[in-house]
Amino acid sequence: MTKISAFENYADTEIIAKILAGETRLYELLIRRNNPFLYRVGRSYNYSHHDTEDLMQETYVSAFYSLSDFQGKSSFKTWITRIMLNKCYHKKQKHSYKKETVAEDLILEKNKTMFDNPSNTDKNIINKELSHVLEKALESIPDEYRMVFTLRELNGLSTSETGELMSITESNVKVRLNRAKSMLRTFIVSQYSAEDIYEFNLVYCNRIVENVMSRINSSQ
Repeated sequence: MTKISAFENYADTEIIAKILAGETRLYELLIRRNNPFLYRVGRSYNYSHHDTEDLMQETYVSAFYSLSDFQGKSSFKTWITRIMLNKCYHKKQKHSYKKETVAEDLILEKNKTMFDNPSNTDKNIINKELSHVLEKALESIPDEYRMVFTLRELNGLSTSETGELMSITESNVKVRLNRAKSMLRTFIVSQYSAEDIYEFNLVYCNRIVENVMSRINSSQ
């Protein structure tokens, strides 16, 4: 049997096609690729590490059994992020976000993200205390701003993808992102990379993979 590592460079759509053709074990690749993104989404909802792991597992299991519904109109990352958002939303039973008025001084979005500046070895070294400070900074801002910041800056989704996921206009995405940046400006400086925030340890990544694949395999 060909090792999973042989498919690591395959596109998501190619892997999905093989999974639907019966190569279930390749789902592990999709899990590993998306663990950091889904983890940030869960934490951005202010869920604990444990609750976020549970939501991630539920998301992956649901996505697996709905994989044939994926039509490729958006990226797989966007598609599975939407499932994760729905899981988070229903868990908290929150109401829809209120509409916002686009302010003229906030509508312009900078081309570069907060983490675009080049980094060196020193800038990539971050201690646990700082990581904790950054998490707390994100937790301190309102949900609607924190989620836009997470999707755009940390998960790398486009303005249109973020708007689609949150059911708001692209203009409102820009407004929320700029307000989030303003709120976080004093806490987050450009020399720290996105990966330093809500870091998802490889140990936890492996656990998610093992638990999800075990649940999937037991139902085959």
